[in-house]
Amino acid sequence: MENRVCSTESVTGSCDVWSCQKSASADHLVIMVHGILGSKADWKFGAEQFVRTLPDKVFVHCSEKNMFKLTLDGVDVMGERLAEEVLEVIQRKQNLRKISFVAHSVGGLVARYAIGRLYRPPKKENVEGLTDDTNEDDVKATIGGLEPMNFITVATPHLGSRGNKQVPFLFGVPAFEKAASLFIHWIFKRTGRHLFLTDDDENNTPIA
Repeated sequence: MENRVCSTESVTGSCDVWSCQKSASADHLVIMVHGILGSKADWKFGAEQFVRTLPDKVFVHCSEKNMFKLTLDGVDVMGERLAEEVLEVIQRKQNLRKISFVAHSVGGLVARYAIGRLYRPPKKENVEGLTDDTNEDDVKATIGGLEPMNFITVATPHLGSRGNKQVPFLFGVPAFEKAASLFIHWIFKRTGRHLFLTDDDENNTPIA
């Protein structure tokens, strides 16, 4: 019998997708993060395909804390929100053991920031001489207390968006691309500064 895909939407708008057959057995959390001016609906089809391909193994959460105009608040602000959202999901779904992130466009930068906030190094860095009494979790790095598995981004400007033909709506015209860094924040607010590497908050290096 084919595994049916189930989904729920909470009062806050978040979307969870899993297999209806044995949802309790899914121990791998997949966080899907949309791009600028996007929403949780952008990843609904992708989330369903994940569950159909890996029934009873993945629990997919489509992020909703940074939708639409909230994507203009800056990578750091969005990253903090996403980190809190991930912890909320982990607390709600107690049997999770592994975690992966799939993100599009600026969502990749947001996910990267959130991972940095949630990352915890191994408690025991020297694994030599381990005994049977050693907790296996003490020798593994974790993200939100879960074992990190995959970090996948699509069309994410990890090195910023400045450069020839990096931004499609500028048509690759050098003059437009050069001028974009001067006005991009009018359109995309703090996020625009981060994407074009013009942010210099507290004299720090650009976030992107």
